[in-house]
Amino acid sequence: MTATAFWLAGRQATGETAFDVTSPWDGRLVGRVSVPTEAQVEEAVAAAHAVTDEFAATPAHVRATALDHVSKRLAERTEEIAQLISAENGKPIKWARGEVGRAVSVFRFAAEEARRFNGGEAQRLDTDAGGTGRLGLTRRFPKGVVLGIAPFNFPLNLCAHKVAPAIAVGAPIILKPAPATPLSGLILGELLAETDLPAGSWSVLPVTNDRMPALVKDERLPVISFTGSDKVGYAIQESVPHKHCTLELGGNAAAVVLGDWSSEEDLDWAATRIATFSNYQGGQSCISVQRVIADASVYDRLVAKVVEAVEKQGTGDPSDDATDVGPLVSEDAAKRVEAWVDEAVGAGAKLLTGGKRDGATYAPTVLENLPGDTTLACEEVFGPVLTLHKVNGEAEAFATVNDSKFGLQAGVFTHDIQTAFRAHRALEVGGVIIGDVPSYRADQMPYGGAKQSGVGREGVRYAMDDYTYERVLVLTGLAL
Repeated sequence: MTATAFWLAGRQATGETAFDVTSPWDGRLVGRVSVPTEAQVEEAVAAAHAVTDEFAATPAHVRATALDHVSKRLAERTEEIAQLISAENGKPIKWARGEVGRAVSVFRFAAEEARRFNGGEAQRLDTDAGGTGRLGLTRRFPKGVVLGIAPFNFPLNLCAHKVAPAIAVGAPIILKPAPATPLSGLILGELLAETDLPAGSWSVLPVTNDRMPALVKDERLPVISFTGSDKVGYAIQESVPHKHCTLELGGNAAAVVLGDWSSEEDLDWAATRIATFSNYQGGQSCISVQRVIADASVYDRLVAKVVEAVEKQGTGDPSDDATDVGPLVSEDAAKRVEAWVDEAVGAGAKLLTGGKRDGATYAPTVLENLPGDTTLACEEVFGPVLTLHKVNGEAEAFATVNDSKFGLQAGVFTHDIQTAFRAHRALEVGGVIIGDVPSYRADQMPYGGAKQSGVGREGVRYAMDDYTYERVLVLTGLAL
């Protein structure tokens, strides 16, 4: 099989070595990817650094047109790209199609924002006598080249969340897709190559993880946008404390079901949503439901419904439209999940369903009575595993959500608008979803966490702010 080329400063290139990309489902060869040499990586960085001023000065319509083009081409090639995502990632095809649709929106949002971004804010400065005749104009300018490091779990859309905002503000970007799933990121390079963006303004380099420290420390790359584990993210931040780092580091998201969410219809809805979004993407989502925290008044009825709904989640071949839950990204990942569940059961947790591994596939699993000192209670499982917790009242429920080092998003099932606002005030998370699970994300909204779930925000406009800084122009001697 011929190795897929990478994208170096806007053009195709191949290196001296390549690696295989295999399906987590059946181990078949999905593709071979060429790896850039050290000299080629240097060329890409140098080109990005050299084009920084030119790209920042590019007219908004040029950047917006390029982003519109990528959005349109993704939509045209939806099925082809979804099949590729499913093959290299193991994601069920129905979720892969949804991911392509979201990436279409991300580039469309970025095109819209590029057209209206940086119009500036005018401010009269003659509010004090010393400012007579002066007007301040504040605009935003790129901080420099962005190093975007993307994860495997959304191999297209999380690459889009690095690339689209950077192009929208005129910041060159070097994208490093995950080694397990590089082909989806390389598709973006293929589509960007069809645009008129300046050479050097973007590269897609499938380098191995062990080569990242040198790139992270390169002074010509002042902005780092990383999505992945908290351990790696904070290691990056600690290694370059003077750089701007946007870190989206995951969590162990909670869904709270309060006592007023008590009708059979309410509980059926909650159970279905919880079952679906504890297992979608094989549980390999930063905001998949890991913890259910339910009021004692509804707990027993909810547990029965959740277990029933989870057992309806069909595992199998990710290319099959009927499959709900595919394999994890690797057999090692499934073995880690297995070890965590076994540890929890050994410590006294009650296994209600699941708990079985078949190669890289782990059965959708539900536990209750989880001891608080187990790994599963403290860390992000990143697998199809759900734990149930009984509490008495709203205050205990919210305190239980907050009893975590993570704080990405939380869902609260309640009909009470006052409770919704109390949740918004009390919960130490980046987003609170009322009437649904924590797994809802609109790609234009600010997305990121508190505590060890990271710093900074994604969501197209918010990432654009993150990649830029304010610069004030003061005009003097004006007749205001």
